[in-house]
Amino acid sequence: MDLNADLGEGFGHWTLGDDRALLAVVTSANVACGYHAGDADTMRETCASAAAAGTAVGAHVGYRDLAGFGRRFIDVAPDTLTNEVLAQLGALSAFARAAGTRISYVKPHGALYNTLVRHEAQADAVVDAVRLFDPTLAVLGPPGAVWLKRASVAGLRVWHEAFADRAYTASGTLVPRGEPGAVLRDPAEIAARCVQLATEGWIRSVSGRPVRIQADSICVHGDTPNAVEIARTVRSALETAGIAVGRVESPLRHTRQAV
Repeated sequence: MDLNADLGEGFGHWTLGDDRALLAVVTSANVACGYHAGDADTMRETCASAAAAGTAVGAHVGYRDLAGFGRRFIDVAPDTLTNEVLAQLGALSAFARAAGTRISYVKPHGALYNTLVRHEAQADAVVDAVRLFDPTLAVLGPPGAVWLKRASVAGLRVWHEAFADRAYTASGTLVPRGEPGAVLRDPAEIAARCVQLATEGWIRSVSGRPVRIQADSICVHGDTPNAVEIARTVRSALETAGIAVGRVESPLRHTRQAV
């Protein structure tokens, strides 16, 4: 099982989360590319730190929405969205190469992530951007998302993601952030859910009903106040349960370690 976190989300004098501490725990880093967060200095530093830690670098692409942290839907034309994603991939790729590493996957951020679950035109636009930039890249997103289906048809490698610190509805979608209980805080509870997900393929929804979720990677949000503690607890619990923790580019579909 891969562990990923959203990193490099500072901007200018503002910092968000403890990236260095998280990079010592997670196996994949979703690095902001300057549209929802991040700037040149932050991208370079984050890529360098990820390379030093042996952590995979992923492009965390989003809408052009610094003021809203990429959490507002934008009805952008598909051609423009393709170009904006290409620009983000190009920027992050330069900093990754300067650090001696490379982008290995793409994960949309925030509102774009949620929009691509059903929005066909924008899904095609993002798939086109990835295909044009580097068709060997993997793409990361929620099971059943339209954009992952389109990506698979386009020949891209598809990886499915679940969230450690977010609640799910009975239909398998994320509970909106504005609703009570949408974001989970208790590391022990979160870790137990992640072990159940990795070993049994399901978690309990907010309604109490079990929800089946296919996951190759589990995300811990870097902007959660106790994100480092959550990540450490989740990784420890997975390893204690015999779950191999490895990078998203590795074919580790819930492989158990020899004991």
